[in-house]
Amino acid sequence: MLLFSHGSPTTVLSDEDLATGLTSALATLGERNRVLLVPPDFSRFYSKSGPLACAAADHYGDRLVDVLPALGTHFPMSDEQLDRMYPTIPRDRIRPHRWREDVVTIGEVPAEFVSEVTEGVWTRPWPAQLNKLVWEGDHDLILSIGQAVPHEVIGVANGNKNLFVGTGGEAGINESHYIGSVYGTERMMGRTDTCLRRILNYAEDTFCGHLPILYAQTVIGADASGNLVTRGLFVGDREAFEKAAELAVEVNFNHLDEELDRVVVLMDPDEFHSTWIGNKGIYRTRMAIADGGELIVLAPGVRTFGEDPEIDRMIRKYGYRTTAEVIRFVEENDDLRGNLGAAAHLIHGSPEGRFTVTYCPGHLTRQQIEDVGYQYADLGEMMARYQPEGRSDGWHTAADGQRFYFIGNPALGLWAARSRLQ
Repeated sequence: MLLFSHGSPTTVLSDEDLATGLTSALATLGERNRVLLVPPDFSRFYSKSGPLACAAADHYGDRLVDVLPALGTHFPMSDEQLDRMYPTIPRDRIRPHRWREDVVTIGEVPAEFVSEVTEGVWTRPWPAQLNKLVWEGDHDLILSIGQAVPHEVIGVANGNKNLFVGTGGEAGINESHYIGSVYGTERMMGRTDTCLRRILNYAEDTFCGHLPILYAQTVIGADASGNLVTRGLFVGDREAFEKAAELAVEVNFNHLDEELDRVVVLMDPDEFHSTWIGNKGIYRTRMAIADGGELIVLAPGVRTFGEDPEIDRMIRKYGYRTTAEVIRFVEENDDLRGNLGAAAHLIHGSPEGRFTVTYCPGHLTRQQIEDVGYQYADLGEMMARYQPEGRSDGWHTAADGQRFYFIGNPALGLWAARSRLQ
């Protein structure tokens, strides 16, 4: 069921177009009196979820009773972030998602199904968990807003990932991330039909049929000048996500004719404060990097590793090691075995010995970076060498003659050499 569908690789939608498209779709639903809005957090600032959420809030007024940002394991949004992303949403409607306390297990996806779709990688049932407000809030509309974009854990975000992960609990989040990492990041990225998507779809179909869930999905791309533009908006049930995901793969998946020896990525300091989020610079480029190549991560805002104190501790303890090493750590250590999301993150952030990662953080020391397995370089020196401000994506040459491939916001896409897709 699609209530609104408009998009193509050349479409350009303004914020006003988004508001009009969403409200026209909402108008077809008839009267709604207890609306729950589930938008993303600030790590998805460029998703255009802000204008959509504000349009929904304006449309429903006092009938919008709850707003639950889909934090997953991230830090709660600060007042400054709320003001920037959701300026017109009343603060007294915003609810925190506490992923360790505020959840309920609504059912289990059977072990037989999980084992089948993961090809035996994971043979346990998967716990489907939601924030209690989603499950027990007695809403007559649950509006889940987000951007369809290539993603390291599930292939393409968003859709029901926004609910089962964004408002999910410790067990469901940890196991889903571990399943995706052990199954293989490069087998997942940019693919819409993945083992984890099938697990989440099973959970939604089996347990959530009575919930009044509606998805509003954007697709964001860059124009010829490198400026971000909205390429599509799709509103409806799961079909809205599927249409958006199809367009996102076309818009955001960059196929390269050669493998890249040196890649430089810039992580927006307003958006990326930890390697937990900032390592999108690794996830989204790894399929483009040549064996023996180098990825240089310019990360002026990064000041910590994990968004959660316990996850931060485990990243510092174990580091970004190879998949085989992390699996062994999980088998041998109770703390990591009890937090498979952290283990998954370590695998996702590992270059697997195939290429090197040089991190240039604004607020972490050389020792801290090298202790987790990356190389370190001074941020000021590297910013001066590569001069990212205003630089377009693609090939460039530094003043010293060094050739490099620059990506200004790797979180918005996926890059892969054609040779690695064969």
